[in-house]
Amino acid sequence: MTYSFTTPNTYLQPTLKEIVWQKKYEVAQIQQEMSLASLQRQLTAAPTVRDFLTALQQSHYRPCIIAEVKKASLIHGIIKADFDPVAIAKAYERGGTTCISVVTDQKFFHGGFEILRTIRHRVSLPLLCKDFILDPCQIYLARAAGADAVLLIAGILCNRQLQNFLRVIHYLGMNALVEVRTLAELDRVLQLDDVRLIGINNQSLEDFSVDISTTRQLLAARRSQIQNLGIYIVSESGLYTPTDLSFVAEAGSHAVLLGDTLVKQEDLQQAVRNLLQLNLSTHNNLLKRAIKER
Repeated sequence: MTYSFTTPNTYLQPTLKEIVWQKKYEVAQIQQEMSLASLQRQLTAAPTVRDFLTALQQSHYRPCIIAEVKKASLIHGIIKADFDPVAIAKAYERGGTTCISVVTDQKFFHGGFEILRTIRHRVSLPLLCKDFILDPCQIYLARAAGADAVLLIAGILCNRQLQNFLRVIHYLGMNALVEVRTLAELDRVLQLDDVRLIGINNQSLEDFSVDISTTRQLLAARRSQIQNLGIYIVSESGLYTPTDLSFVAEAGSHAVLLGDTLVKQEDLQQAVRNLLQLNLSTHNNLLKRAIKER
């Protein structure tokens, strides 16, 4: 299933090159203002780590939901003018979402580590820090703010960076959601040590087009290898309806990450509940099918 979006004329959509350049600039500023030792000292006051992966594994739903807190998106620009991150996160929590994703990029998503920190103090669910991670200093800032998991994007990192960042994240007690978009990226990630959680993003980094069949295609190509490694799969982007969620669940996804889908809703709590109720039916059907195939 392919979706095409029309970008409003008032919003100039950034390119990946621009995003990475901006993030390198921000990293340089962080390194100039804070030493690695000072970043590490901040960890002593960090909230206790919650087990992001175990929360997904123990969910009663298939797919379970990681609901995202963000004010803007690359496709649409500002999507939530009356943005109240704590109210959004608490509504997700009441609705029954398993984990929460918090976008911390400032330039393009109007997020920040302070938003993550504030949410951490107000909700009990495991939190994913979603950003363009290029340096360990960002990982330390995420943990200090209360993150329990960190997104790593294979498309902007080499194998050495991915492996090093995985070690740092796991050393700090967190989980890494390693995001891929192509079969070549998936194959790279499957060769790394101690990969536990892979996100399949259905959105291209080149033109930002979305095709949720990407999840099915990648899982069909490497299903046995993923299963043998015990890796959990999260499908991301382009998921708007119960039919979409059922599609990626039947393809083999254990969880979905929902951003624009939920943030735009008037009643966030009910929107989550509605999707979860329908997903429970899907989960039961998958169980029945698995039993029959034994």
